[in-house]
Amino acid sequence: RVIMPLSVDEYPVGQLFSVAMMSKNETGGGEGVEILVNEPFENEELGKGKYLGFCRCWLLEAPWKCMKRLGMPIRIVEQNPEFMKDNFMLKIETWHKPDKGEIQNVHNLPPDLLAKRDVVFIDIGNDPVSNYNPDEDPSKFKSSKTGRGLLTGDWQKNVNPFMCAYKLVTIEFKWWGLQNRVESYTLKAERRLFLNFHRQLFCSLDDWYGLTMDDIRELERKIKDELNQACLCN
Repeated sequence: RVIMPLSVDEYPVGQLFSVAMMSKNETGGGEGVEILVNEPFENEELGKGKYLGFCRCWLLEAPWKCMKRLGMPIRIVEQNPEFMKDNFMLKIETWHKPDKGEIQNVHNLPPDLLAKRDVVFIDIGNDPVSNYNPDEDPSKFKSSKTGRGLLTGDWQKNVNPFMCAYKLVTIEFKWWGLQNRVESYTLKAERRLFLNFHRQLFCSLDDWYGLTMDDIRELERKIKDELNQACLCN
């Protein structure tokens, strides 16, 4: 559960901007993401969301080593049919709510899965990070456009606006002798990804605040063309 000093309406703009920039910056050297479909959707059960279809460009690495670097739509299911077939599945489901993480079962899990679930709160202002970057430190960033920040101490108690990204991560890795280690590693990696991504999202607030969804679509289109061309060249 990631509490953010944003409104639910602001979050999608910042999210899509950060995803676009992350996909651009993380792609290179023959690896990366070829974006196939990138469009909004509306569903009676899930509401409005983002549908993102992509193909990975791999080098000679095990697929779980790279895992997820891109995207946080309402549901991501990542598999690797060629290498692991049905023995690997990573699913991330997300709800964005205008609260501070108080909903106990936002994903409507059945009792058996609810008993297995671990709840982890992520504090983008205070949690330690590896590969520290002072330009992506919410405890030192203050937005010149909104006045939000610095996120220090008990910032979550008094922040306004606020919202929570509820993320449910499900991992299945069926490989004798490695299953527990890989699943544990993947969950830790996902937590690190969520922490770093949301720190970047907040610290880039002045870059995307005030942009419209049309502005974001144009940015996505340009980056999509650049990444697809990079994948073809490699």
